[in-house]
Amino acid sequence: MNDITASQDDRNLAMLTHLSGILLGFIVPLIIWLTHKDKPEKRWLTAQALEALNFQITMAIVFIGCMVLTVILIGALLTPLVWILDLVFCIIAGMAASRGENYRYPFALRLLS
Repeated sequence: MNDITASQDDRNLAMLTHLSGILLGFIVPLIIWLTHKDKPEKRWLTAQALEALNFQITMAIVFIGCMVLTVILIGALLTPLVWILDLVFCIIAGMAASRGENYRYPFALRLLS
């Protein structure tokens, strides 16, 4: 789907959905996905919210793994790197969504579809 079929409101909401993952994790993508998943006219927005949700769930799993690995100190080194990775990909996805482009995170567990 390109920018012709995605309304400006949908683009803005998708951008906020991706960017919200930086501070709020999977909460906002989950809310957006649940509230719009049954609306056919919001198909693009739902797909972007689902993509953001899957990525944030993946990041949550990685952060939990880092917390476990802090016992052997490597988790303390990995946690800031993972946070920076999350920040960068959320910003890239938010910019793509604001242009109305489909964005797929390069690595994310596709747990929900």
